[in-house]
Amino acid sequence: MKNWIVERKQELIAIALILIFTAPLFILGGNSHIRIHDNLDSNMTWYRVLLNSGNYLAKTGSNIPQMLDGVAPRDAFDSQFVGIVWLYAIFPTPLAFAFSQLITRIFAFIGMRLWLRDYVIKDPSKKYITLFVAVAFALTPFWPSGMLSTLGMPLALWAFLNIRKGKKSIWNWLILTLLPFYSSLILGFCFLLFLVACIWVYDIVKKRGWNWRFFGSMAYMSVLYCVVNYRFISQMFLQDNEPDSRSAFALPNNSFLGSIRLTFKNFTIGHTHDQPLATYVILPMILLALVVIIVKKEWCGQKIFLWLLALNFSLSIWYAFWWWGAWNPIKEQISIMRSFNFSRFHFLQPFIFYGLFALALVYFASKGGWWKKLAILGLVLQLGVTFMNNSEILYRSAGTPSINQFYAKNQFQEIKAYIGKPQEDYRVASIGIHPSISQENGFYTLDGYVNSYPLSYKKQFREIIAKELDKSPLLEDYYDGWGNRVYIFVAELGKHYLFDKHSKQHVKNLELNTAAFKEMGGEYIFSAVPIDNASENKLHLEKVFNNNQSAWKIYLYKVE
Repeated sequence: MKNWIVERKQELIAIALILIFTAPLFILGGNSHIRIHDNLDSNMTWYRVLLNSGNYLAKTGSNIPQMLDGVAPRDAFDSQFVGIVWLYAIFPTPLAFAFSQLITRIFAFIGMRLWLRDYVIKDPSKKYITLFVAVAFALTPFWPSGMLSTLGMPLALWAFLNIRKGKKSIWNWLILTLLPFYSSLILGFCFLLFLVACIWVYDIVKKRGWNWRFFGSMAYMSVLYCVVNYRFISQMFLQDNEPDSRSAFALPNNSFLGSIRLTFKNFTIGHTHDQPLATYVILPMILLALVVIIVKKEWCGQKIFLWLLALNFSLSIWYAFWWWGAWNPIKEQISIMRSFNFSRFHFLQPFIFYGLFALALVYFASKGGWWKKLAILGLVLQLGVTFMNNSEILYRSAGTPSINQFYAKNQFQEIKAYIGKPQEDYRVASIGIHPSISQENGFYTLDGYVNSYPLSYKKQFREIIAKELDKSPLLEDYYDGWGNRVYIFVAELGKHYLFDKHSKQHVKNLELNTAAFKEMGGEYIFSAVPIDNASENKLHLEKVFNNNQSAWKIYLYKVE
């Protein structure tokens, strides 16, 4: 009974930590500070634009009228079966984001705890390590629009391994049924499914048995993902479209030594979309455990630890060497190797890192004495690391705007009223701020951030910014070699799009092809900085808009 009470108290503490971690999002709402990159600048706006466009349920092959002058494909965005969009349909943007964070972190905690308890940590006296490592994993940063794409992997793997062992439970199949509706196939789970398929093949070779139930579980989840992602599949394989922007992606040209450096950078720091926060506590504890195991020659009892460590480092090698230039002759012949990022096996790394962390802590705790104290200290420190990386702490201290300050709704309503025409009757573009701000406020834009769109539009838009790209090899390579950001790039500003109202920056020598801009339907430019030679570009400053609740000072220019 005493142990039962202690375990329940520990569980309550774990749940409380998750609730405290996510509480600022609910308390502050639109005043909370969250990630901008690949979030506020794109996905969060995409959901709102999709829902407001009238094309949310449109047939495959249709377009979104508000972005890229109406050529942005509907199928480049999430289908109507993806759960995160449902949240944005029900709640205002800040609350939808908060609920998505809470849902993801709760199921990340549950999944990691179950996987560690049943398949990694077999010592029942170390349940507290399993519990609080699961909490630390659940609090790691993740790409918000990925939902459970990385943090849901332990839960899916637990269900797969249960089916592999012949455990019959409705929960296994329920998990595999629901996860495809709240995760991404191409940005996470296709790589987990490949890993599970490798386990199935291993069983065939090792045990000489096919285990059709296990195979059926993989096939079942794969079919569900195909249903959920039918728009992506249709766009990639079924539609006879003109070449899209992905077909023009530049081939990477990383050197051999550069790929080696990238291997260790990825292994020690991680990737922006799946940060395990392993640098300061987890990795030193793992490496210390490895050294002790080698010195004491205890590797026979630590096979899981050694295999997982080798796998995780191999994923960093694969990630880094995917960008090695030696691949290019092959990639030139196989188009999918250009358009699909196979380096993203690194999405598997976070949950493996935390599995290794748990094994290292159990290894130390089992030795007793100060080793056990070291294990507890490591666990506490890692929880501290995750809390210090809470988005409210991280982005507020970095000085980035809150959700409300970023989207600046009141300010852009003033701009809309000043222009005084229906928003669908004219097109705008932005300088020094992300086009997602205009889109969130209902404006129809020539610019935008889109994963896939017609290559002809990329070339047409390039005419507007050609002279600015000529001035900056960095911007030229960025636009021509990638181009998902169809922005009005300015050489003097570089790859920066957050010039707030306190900025002293001016654009002194702008060279835009405003004739091409006007030919595409462009009438207004929203600039976050003054353009000193506006008249030379046939731009007339209409009015400057400032607002106390906005992060920006907007200079409204009209093409003469």
